[in-house]
Amino acid sequence: MYHRHRYPHIIIQQAVYLKLRFSLSYRDVEELMSIRGVKVDHSTVQRWVFKFSKEIEENMNRRKRQVTDSWRLDETYIKVGGKDMYLYRAVDKQGNTIDFLLTKRRMKGSAQKFLNKAIKNNGKPRIINIDKSGANTAGIRTWNKRSHSVKKVKIRRVKYLNNIVEQDHRSIKRRVKITTGFKEFESAQRTLAGIEIIHMIRKDQILNPKTSTFKTFCSLAA
Repeated sequence: MYHRHRYPHIIIQQAVYLKLRFSLSYRDVEELMSIRGVKVDHSTVQRWVFKFSKEIEENMNRRKRQVTDSWRLDETYIKVGGKDMYLYRAVDKQGNTIDFLLTKRRMKGSAQKFLNKAIKNNGKPRIINIDKSGANTAGIRTWNKRSHSVKKVKIRRVKYLNNIVEQDHRSIKRRVKITTGFKEFESAQRTLAGIEIIHMIRKDQILNPKTSTFKTFCSLAA
């Protein structure tokens, strides 16, 4: 993973962790690293986050604890290039993160794409609680039609049950609050993936965790 990098892997891990764990700009991370005696440009840290977040997400999916079959699905807004994009997220009834997906539009195809990703990584849910979004309803119904399973995913619309996922959104949005948003879509995808992974680690969703959030993160980035 760290082949041909001029910096030791622990330095890269520290810089990436600081950016994803705290509400810091890349220049803030550059300054914090300089305090530790490491001179690294903020643009280099940005490249590290972009490069390693996808691999960290893949490793997390292999080590994530099993979630329940009762899901709460919702989407929230994230600024990318000055425009609103849609971050689809789902948690189970215990508040464990199931999956996430940033999309450019809020439509049936987006909801279905999220479901495909979430079910591939976590298995099929018994029931999904949603708001009155027609796109989410259509996405689940389309998935059911295309599924070969006899038992279909049930749709439930109980507003207060989605409070848990709406509150969980805040933990993610706080991480990007320091800036006006992302400039590029793919950069936003990669960065949000890393933020979500650390959020899951802090919720004790990983098998065989280490003694701290940082050490557990490093085990995923090894």
